Amino acid sequence: MKPSSISLRMRASLQRGASLLFALLTLVAMLLATLALVRSVDTSTTLLGNIGFKQDATVATDQAARVAINWLSANNASLNTSLETNGYYANTKEFADDGTTAAGQVDVTGGQLAAASRRLVDWDNNTCRSAASGTYADCAIKTASAGTINGNSTRYVIFRLCNKPGDYGTDSSIHCSKPLSAAGSSASKRGELNYADYARFASAAGPYYRIVVRVTGARNTVSFAETIVHF
Repeated sequence: MKPSSISLRMRASLQRGASLLFALLTLVAMLLATLALVRSVDTSTTLLGNIGFKQDATVATDQAARVAINWLSANNASLNTSLETNGYYANTKEFADDGTTAAGQVDVTGGQLAAASRRLVDWDNNTCRSAASGTYADCAIKTASAGTINGNSTRYVIFRLCNKPGDYGTDSSIHCSKPLSAAGSSASKRGELNYADYARFASAAGPYYRIVVRVTGARNTVSFAETIVHF
């Protein structure tokens, strides 16, 4: 028995409807794939941009450290006392100014320590409002501006690596970290090729200075760098 023309038309209509449905499903799948690809490319672009801003901020830390070193060199005669408005401290700030009373560890980045006894650096001059209350002991360490470098805001703080302020040359209670030198006359074995022998070196006169730089750039990029120098 041959199918009627009505049955043929209905079958054709069903086939066209099924084809349309598959075409719509394929279109939706392609649309979702396109959206996923666009989002992936957008995320990759954002990540690359963030990496670029981070690298730019890190490069700027070198120039900011040079500004701090130039300040130290220009003020070499007055480094026995702290100059807080210039971001300079004549001791490590982990001891009180008497050199014996522990004051708490200094957390220069704000993310190194979790103890409530830590001491924060007031990088933004706002008494560390971004830190949760009760997570630090104080926020009294001030910083100095190194200017704007390549559009990045730069600040630094300098610590003399001594237990307390004062003239370490005349006050025997002041203890400072100093570099070793083989050129001093007090090194009795300075010509000996034996680096394991402590007597080969003597302490140089000048102490170490710790320079910590923070650079803030685009997209809230933040980069820290630390430099140890002596004169």
